[in-house]
Amino acid sequence: MAQDCITLPMIEEARERLKGVAQKTGLSYTNSVSRTADCRVYLKLENHQRTGSFKLRGAYNKVATLTDEERDRGVIAASAGNHAQGVALAASSYGCKSTVCMPKHAPLMKIAATKGYGADVVLHGDFFDEAAAKAAELAEKHDYTFVHPFNDPYVMAGQGTVGLEVLEQLPETEVIVVPVGGGGLISGIAVAAKSINPKIKIIGVQAANMPSMQRSVKDGKIAACNGKATLADGIAVKTPGELTFDICRRYVDDIVTVDEGEIAEAILWLIERVKTVAEGAGASPVAALMNGKISGIHNKNVVALISGGNIDVNNMTRIINSGLTKTWRKAYISTIIPDKPGELVKLLSIVADSGANILSVIHERSQHGVGIGYTAVTLELETANEKHVERLVETLKDDRYQVTLK
Repeated sequence: MAQDCITLPMIEEARERLKGVAQKTGLSYTNSVSRTADCRVYLKLENHQRTGSFKLRGAYNKVATLTDEERDRGVIAASAGNHAQGVALAASSYGCKSTVCMPKHAPLMKIAATKGYGADVVLHGDFFDEAAAKAAELAEKHDYTFVHPFNDPYVMAGQGTVGLEVLEQLPETEVIVVPVGGGGLISGIAVAAKSINPKIKIIGVQAANMPSMQRSVKDGKIAACNGKATLADGIAVKTPGELTFDICRRYVDDIVTVDEGEIAEAILWLIERVKTVAEGAGASPVAALMNGKISGIHNKNVVALISGGNIDVNNMTRIINSGLTKTWRKAYISTIIPDKPGELVKLLSIVADSGANILSVIHERSQHGVGIGYTAVTLELETANEKHVERLVETLKDDRYQVTLK
C-alpha cells in the first residue's frame, strides 16, 4: 500500500542523511509569473542544487541506505541525465563504482557531468525506458546494485525532502506544482506536504509529448505511452513506476500537460524576467501557470518547483528561437514579388517603416510554384508582439502582397 511504501518519518530520516550533502535551495517570489498566473507564485530553485537538480537528494539517500556488500558490488542506474549525476556523486562519496545508462541523445553536458562525477556512461536507446532496460540487463550480468530513478521508497523519500523545505520556508503554501516523469519527485513531495497539511493541493505537469502518468491515472492503471521527443527530456518517461503510480493516484490532485512551445516560452521567460536558467522539465510548472493550465489558484500561494537547470547549451539557440516565436517576438513572413529592380527594396521599406527589425532575407527565384517573372521572399523579423505582427501583415495585404506567416 502507498502509505506503507513511503512515510513522513522516512522523509525526515532522509533529510538527516542529506545534511551537509544537499543544499537547502531558495524559495523566491516572482512578480512577473504571479501577474501572469493571477496568484502569488514562489519558485523553489532546485536548479541551484548540487549537480544542478533535485535528483541528488533521492540518489544519495538510496546509496546511503545500501549495505556495504551492495555498494561493493558497484551501483548501476538509468537516467536521462540528472539522476545519473546524483548517483555518480553519491557513489563517489562512498568510494564505490558506478555505471549509468543514458539515452543515446542525452544532452552532451549531462553526459560530460556524469563522467566528471566518476561514473562510467553507457549510451543506449532513444528514450529513458530503453536505457533502463539496458541497465537492468547489465545489473543482471555483472551483479550490480540497481538504483532506480523513481520507483524506489528511499529515492522518493529523498525527493520528499523538497516538500519539507517548502513548508518550512512558506508555511502558508496552498498549491505545489511539480514536474512529473516517472513520478518519484511528486510522490515524495505529495506524501511530505499532505502529511503535514492535508489541504495542500499537489499539481503535476507533464510534457504533452509524453503524458504517461496523466494517462495512467486517468485510465486507472499503468499505461505505456509511446510519445515523442520533448524539450523536457528529464520527464520523458514512457512508463510510470508501480509505486509512484499508486501514490499519484492517491495524493496528486491533478496532472496537466504543456506543449513544446509553452515549455520554450517558459525557459525564455525565466531567463529574461527571473534571471534563472531552467531546463525543459524544470520550466514546465511555470509553463503551466503562464498558460492557464491550472484551475482554482486565483490569489493563492503557489509554489512552482524549478526541478533542474541542466540545459544543453548546444540547444539554447533553438529553444530561445522557439520561445521568441511563441511570444511573437520573432516572425517569419513569406510573399511573392515581381522579379524586377526595386521591388525587394519596396518590400523591405514597408517592413522597416513598421518598426520590425529585419534579421535575414531569403530571395529565391527557383522555388517550386513561383511563376516566371516572380520571386519568393522569406523574411526573418524581430517584432514586438502579436499585435505588431498583425499590423504589419495587414499593411502588406493593403499593398496587395500575398503574405504567409511561417
